[in-house]
Amino acid sequence: MLTVDDDPEVLRAIERDLRGHYAERYRVMRANSGSAALTTLRELKARNNPVALLLADQRMPQMDGVGFLTQAMDIHPQAKRALLTAYADTNAAIDAINEARVHYYLMKPWDPPEEKLFPALDDLLHDWTAQFRPLYEGIRVLGTRWSSRAYELRDFLGRNQVPYQWIDVEVASTDPEVRRLLDSLGPEAETLPLILFPDGERLAEPPFPAVASKLGLHTKAQTNFYDLAIIGGGPAGLAAAVYGASEGLRTVIVEREAPGGQAGLSSRIENYLGFPSGLSGGDLARRAVAQARRFDVEILSPQEAQNLRIDGPYRHIKLSDGSEISCHALLLAMGVQWRALDVPGIERLQGAGVYYGGGASEAIACKGETVYIVGGANSAGQAAMHFSKFAQRVIMLVRGGSLASTMSHYLIEQIDKTPNIEVWTHTSRRNGLHRGRRELCRPSSDAFLEIRAKGDHVSARRFACEYYVALSDRADREDAEH
Repeated sequence: MLTVDDDPEVLRAIERDLRGHYAERYRVMRANSGSAALTTLRELKARNNPVALLLADQRMPQMDGVGFLTQAMDIHPQAKRALLTAYADTNAAIDAINEARVHYYLMKPWDPPEEKLFPALDDLLHDWTAQFRPLYEGIRVLGTRWSSRAYELRDFLGRNQVPYQWIDVEVASTDPEVRRLLDSLGPEAETLPLILFPDGERLAEPPFPAVASKLGLHTKAQTNFYDLAIIGGGPAGLAAAVYGASEGLRTVIVEREAPGGQAGLSSRIENYLGFPSGLSGGDLARRAVAQARRFDVEILSPQEAQNLRIDGPYRHIKLSDGSEISCHALLLAMGVQWRALDVPGIERLQGAGVYYGGGASEAIACKGETVYIVGGANSAGQAAMHFSKFAQRVIMLVRGGSLASTMSHYLIEQIDKTPNIEVWTHTSRRNGLHRGRRELCRPSSDAFLEIRAKGDHVSARRFACEYYVALSDRADREDAEH
């Protein structure tokens, strides 16, 4: 709750009484002017802190109580608004209730507060509590849906098991709450993506190391020598770390992006030993990391090995921050990279409508739309099943004549039973994606030309794509062990 009065003695008195009665349930704040109070309210809005009660004196210079409460209503519309008035201001208070939607007015002096202050405020706070829905108190990410940088940031947070709330600034015209947040941020909201932390700190267009430092992710080695160093934090690297550390070896993993590797991107893995009901790649990564840390495995992520050298029995690893660690045994478990599609123009849309690896974090955003998935092995099948829960139509583009030679049988059966998934076989690409005229990196409706062949019959088809998920057959074979 926030109380506003330009008279220092009155301000201290009302704050004292409010703290004495409400301190156990509410944080009591004060401001000595309407403008200072508005600044406080904007900061609270940016932090997503709710405001239950605004209590303002009517007679203040520059901005009177009614003027302040009227502007405050635009920032925190759910807060209860009360006006503190002298006897001569009664008519103004009544007008404020009728015209400015002030909920109550109180007369000065309010002694004893047990009779003249607390009962009225208790009623207001009771009404506010009945209608209040707790706000999200964690990390929030502001950006635009078709920003590749915003997608990379969301993907980084998700793969590192960091909960966050995504706020699409494009909906500000239709979502009053988003508009109020942008107004409270002012010019800061013009540089996107923007991360808002619960403590009030903000990072605009942040590099991953800065985000990792703020989140407390471990990127610096605790020592300069290890028994076992592992480059790569996918399932193979994590498993090796668990086996080594459980035998007493001091073990470190160096992972460039996030623990879990490409397996962590899988929306569903159903043939991994020990999980009869299946689990997501994120769950697998989380469990593996927890097991590794139980044996005191040190995980440096995001961190990258840039150079290796051998000096007698020792292996030396130079990291991207300039530091160096050494070890007796070095294990390379870097996994594979997605094979980039050789399609002109595709790199400009990567992360903004075109995704490698499944784009799982985008699935909920494609509700009612069409998604094209390139690839015919397990990752493609898992992505198709995941997107089919949200998209109106999922089309798999497969080079071969069927899925049988590249995909697990259980996935083929699931795809066959899913009515909104289509499989186009014998497909090849003839020309590339291009942007055209679009707003905020939104893919154009004229995407690229696709050739479909059956036997001797060849037909050309031009189609539009809002979502284009690329899963190359070579990298997709990684899922065979799942």
